[in-house]
Amino acid sequence: MELAAGTTGAAFREPTPILPALPLHLGGAVGWGLLMVACAYISLVIQGRAETFHLQTILSIYAAGGLAAWLIALPMARLLTRRRNVETRFAAHFALLGLGTVALTAFFFAMDYRLFYAQWHQPFGTRIWAYQFVFTSLGACYQFLVMGLGLYLPAGLPLLAGASLWLARCMPAYMR
Repeated sequence: MELAAGTTGAAFREPTPILPALPLHLGGAVGWGLLMVACAYISLVIQGRAETFHLQTILSIYAAGGLAAWLIALPMARLLTRRRNVETRFAAHFALLGLGTVALTAFFFAMDYRLFYAQWHQPFGTRIWAYQFVFTSLGACYQFLVMGLGLYLPAGLPLLAGASLWLARCMPAYMR
């Protein structure tokens, strides 16, 4: 049957699901979070800073950032790269997973930072509190970018490249 525009019904396919299988989505998120913990720990050991009393908090923040980034970046990359070549899928996974991991880890760092300084801030909902919240969070993000971003190196980039390549190649056939 021909449609009015002269196209066949094949042009109007069923929408393809973008969420990965549950084991890949949840298991991958836990795995990526643990890999980010390993990256941070390896960097701290190399720098001789692993014996800090904040080690558990630092590693928890990196785990949360990696876990949350995987849960958000994987469906976004699949949505953006449906029916694209493997190079495009690799680039999307690399960019979204990398930026997502850094951004969400910075967010969790900022919230932990904010939680510490909240005892000296004005009551919730006031204008001064809003200023304090915004500028404390921005300061924490800057501090994370200066001091915390280095904890992803040297192990983080090869892990990111490997995970991105694996994700780009293992996309289901109906999405290629």
